[in-house]
Amino acid sequence: MSAGSAGVRGPATPDDVVELRVHGVSAAGASQVLDRPHVQQVAGDRSAGFYRPRPDCPHASRAGGVTLEAYRWSDLPSGTAVRTLSLVFLLPFMLLNVAVWMRPGDPASDAVVRSLCRVLGLTLTVLYVLAAVGVALDLVAWQCMSSSACLSGRSWLSWLGERPTGFRLTVLALVPAAAICLIWWASTRPGRAFTAFRPPESTMSGHPLSTVGQWDAEPLVGRLRSIHVATAFATLDGSLLAARAAQGAPATTIVLAVATGAVLATCVTLLCTPPLIDRAPANRRLDSAARALRTIAIGLTIVVAAHVLATPTRWHEGGGLPGYGPTLTCLFVAHAGLLAALAFVLLWRRSRQPDHPPLHGLGALAAAAAAAGIAVAFSAELVRRVADFLDRTASTGLVPRPPGAYTWAIYGFFRAVLITLVVAGLVTLISRRGRSRAAAAIVARDFPDPPTEAAPRLRQVQQAIVRARFTERLLPLAVLYASLAGVGAANTALDLLGLYPGDAIERYARVPADLVNFGIGMGSYLIAATILGLVVGGIFAYRTAGFRRRIGVLWDLATFWPRAAHPFAPPCYAERAVPELARRITYLVESGNAVLIAGYSHGSVLVAATVLQLPPQVSGRVALLTYGSPLRRLYARLFPAYIDDDMLHEVGGRVGWRWLNLWRDTDPIGGWIFSAHRPDAPPTVTGPTATVDRRLRDPDDVVTPPSDSVPPPIKGHWPCESGEPYTEAARNLVERLCKPMDPRPRPADPPAGH
Repeated sequence: MSAGSAGVRGPATPDDVVELRVHGVSAAGASQVLDRPHVQQVAGDRSAGFYRPRPDCPHASRAGGVTLEAYRWSDLPSGTAVRTLSLVFLLPFMLLNVAVWMRPGDPASDAVVRSLCRVLGLTLTVLYVLAAVGVALDLVAWQCMSSSACLSGRSWLSWLGERPTGFRLTVLALVPAAAICLIWWASTRPGRAFTAFRPPESTMSGHPLSTVGQWDAEPLVGRLRSIHVATAFATLDGSLLAARAAQGAPATTIVLAVATGAVLATCVTLLCTPPLIDRAPANRRLDSAARALRTIAIGLTIVVAAHVLATPTRWHEGGGLPGYGPTLTCLFVAHAGLLAALAFVLLWRRSRQPDHPPLHGLGALAAAAAAAGIAVAFSAELVRRVADFLDRTASTGLVPRPPGAYTWAIYGFFRAVLITLVVAGLVTLISRRGRSRAAAAIVARDFPDPPTEAAPRLRQVQQAIVRARFTERLLPLAVLYASLAGVGAANTALDLLGLYPGDAIERYARVPADLVNFGIGMGSYLIAATILGLVVGGIFAYRTAGFRRRIGVLWDLATFWPRAAHPFAPPCYAERAVPELARRITYLVESGNAVLIAGYSHGSVLVAATVLQLPPQVSGRVALLTYGSPLRRLYARLFPAYIDDDMLHEVGGRVGWRWLNLWRDTDPIGGWIFSAHRPDAPPTVTGPTATVDRRLRDPDDVVTPPSDSVPPPIKGHWPCESGEPYTEAARNLVERLCKPMDPRPRPADPPAGH
């Protein structure tokens, strides 16, 4: 039966109900999600699929005849090795891509925020190329190969050191060119491996979240990819031409420089015109124009390399690669300017809508600043470490020596991190009393008249609640870091005046230069430790389940969103997961079943986006169970344009308010959706929303039961499929599904303020 012919059905029976579980971050396997030892795949492939208990195993279905099924999507983001490496090298691109989705959604500022994020992303691509240029052309080809001390004992370099300078630059320009080709190739990995199910437009929600997975993102990503590749090669061209112009600027050099500048200007113009770059997928003319721009940039690189190779043998060497240091400094100043412009637009929008919560929509600024700061820190550390490796005269300073802008950048990074950590410590101490007071009240209500021997366990429960309540302080700290990172980027402009951080700060701020130099050294070690920590963390995330949940939530939150700002970010798994879930649920309903969708943690976000895409005749036979859900607590704060009251009310209305949400006070990630009331307290909202949230006491008790040797565990954010509260909630929703139902969605009570 087709979706269009499905009509009003009679009451379902438990045997007709399928409980479809959607796991959270990095689930170990379908057997764990289903809580059954033996499962079999019934749909999908190795990356993502649907699983059911084997029919020949005991307890293949839930009590009452409900059929169990799980959707396992944890392999969609990517495999172990790729994910670990991507976590390190693609992190700045990924954060910048998330920033564009954190925009407030205000029509007056939407296009400006998208343009600023995309131009900032373009500067990250330029920085990526300049880091490779700094290593290959500046440190090795220009500085090291002009020093006999640096070449001494290095046969792998000395053979090239005897060659003309133009030849050296041309040969080693293959290194940044190869780096561009590598990231270009990696970004072409498809984010969706099948033809997505797309419901009729008339059945889809009008809310922005419903578009995830329902529009073909590849044309936009392809256009952005062509623009970024063209910019990358133009950056390499500019570096070579700057070195050539220092030896004299003939007409050929000037013409090539003008052509390179035209390519860069065209790329920036395209990104600053969202109506043009975001046009429909069918616009093949725009796709061809973007590819033509990329081809021109590649051809221009070949011509520039030939021009440098044909330069007369004698070059005036000395110092760093001509033009490289000022270019780098101007790029960092551009970062500061773009972040300042983004902050102005977001704050201007807030001043015109004062009814929004504090820091509402400023997540875009925090994510963009973090992306730029991490990219600068990684680039600076790479160049400095290579310079340390090549140095043979440590007593007199680095020879080769990296540009001073990198030193300013490392000092700015260290200063921003240090101040943010100090403020975080102060916020922790200052807010601890209030959080402890609230936690003590919760524990006193949950466990009245406890025995004396339960005092240590009560303190542990209270501390778990205190730690969980710190989540709300993270966004203000991220905004603070964004401000400090922007100031640090602006400070690099002092390098244009030839000022070194230690000397300048001692002269104008009366801070000892030794203290500043100590901060620079510590900043370098901090960056190296961060990179090592990301690699080790990526490895341990696949070996330790608890660690995987903490690290994976950041990764899966970021890669949930399509690539709309930076094409080199990891692909979006929701482009497959959401349409695939919608297709499976539609199939189950058309086969005569009712479906109870259970979404845990990040799975609840996938489920919410899926419900918005279901036709009314399908959603009329669907119930929703969420637990550990970050929809309100994290997503509504970070992505206000996509997760808001209107969206949550529409999800509830589409499933006829057959929706229960389980949450705990000890959970640092999940929380309530509509109301934080306790079971024995009146709800803070009215209408059907008052029936959605159910608070669970955690732990079940604080004394050791007679059958055990330890008290019940504090679950926090752990799943609860095998617990009695989950079973009771699922049974309640199954009973609602088995009642006579109208396939038309029930209207929701309007959210406050509407």
